[in-house]
Amino acid sequence: MKKIINQPEDSLAEFMRGFSKAYHDVVALHDEPLHFARAGGATSGKVGVISGGGSGHEPLGGGYVGVGMLDAAAPGQYFSSPTPGQIHAATASAHGGAGVLHVVLNYTGDVLNFESGAELAEMDDIEVSTVILDDDVAVEDSTFTAGRRAVAGSIVAMKVIGAAAERGDDLAKVTEIAKKTNDAMATMGLALTPCIVPTQGEPSFDLGPDELELGIGVHGEPGVRRVSMMPADDITDALLDAVVKDLELSSGEDVLLFINGLGATPLSEQYIMYNRASDQLEAMGVNITRSLVGNYFTSLEMAGASLTVMRLDDDLTSLFDAPVHTAGWRAGM
Repeated sequence: MKKIINQPEDSLAEFMRGFSKAYHDVVALHDEPLHFARAGGATSGKVGVISGGGSGHEPLGGGYVGVGMLDAAAPGQYFSSPTPGQIHAATASAHGGAGVLHVVLNYTGDVLNFESGAELAEMDDIEVSTVILDDDVAVEDSTFTAGRRAVAGSIVAMKVIGAAAERGDDLAKVTEIAKKTNDAMATMGLALTPCIVPTQGEPSFDLGPDELELGIGVHGEPGVRRVSMMPADDITDALLDAVVKDLELSSGEDVLLFINGLGATPLSEQYIMYNRASDQLEAMGVNITRSLVGNYFTSLEMAGASLTVMRLDDDLTSLFDAPVHTAGWRAGM
């Protein structure tokens, strides 16, 4: 294992301290229970939006806390769910008097712990609403989920949901937009290599030097199938075909096209995928009116990428375009 760390067991705490120092104007790190919240605290009268999940997917987590996205985030250990106590604390930090929306990625541990965290918050008279994200079309059930997994499309959802809360929508409306956003998107990914969790010290799964896995999960959960290495266009077509089929896209629709890197895939390769996917969608008569390319939901140093398409209307487009100021996404400010 080659990593720029000290002791593996200290790596997570040291990363979080360094991150919070680097972005102290945007995000604050709270201990006992561990969570990230907006610097300066909750905004009075605004719906709070929180999420959480295992560490190792940065900038997911604290990287999306800030104006226009999340009000707080509860980070678990590497690839592990946050505890109910962390979620309760994050909910309290995000509460400005208008209720809090829990944006939960569909992994069994996350779902169960967010349910418990919501119960604790409601005992404090904080109104909580919950939306579960499940944009991955690769498999119906997986190692860590009942139903579809939540993957890179979750980041776009958080952006849209956060913008709705920022403009002053009430809890019921923000919840409605969250569900609408989840229903409007689909994602599928692939892996070229495994990753190594620092505290484990060995690859999280095995993949041959000439193999890739289509539909793999962000923790190395099995995908649709393993195949021999293919050209970029064939890889992109395999991902795009699954997403288009799931969304039942038709000519004339407006969409967002999003290519996400899993940690070790160069941007140049991500743009090669974007080039092919955009050509294919345009040939179908689908209008790509918004785009996103980059490392927004990673899996440590895994090589691979995912492709997300989200159907857009005027309101979703406006929310996607709204200003955002976080460590992991800044635009319009």
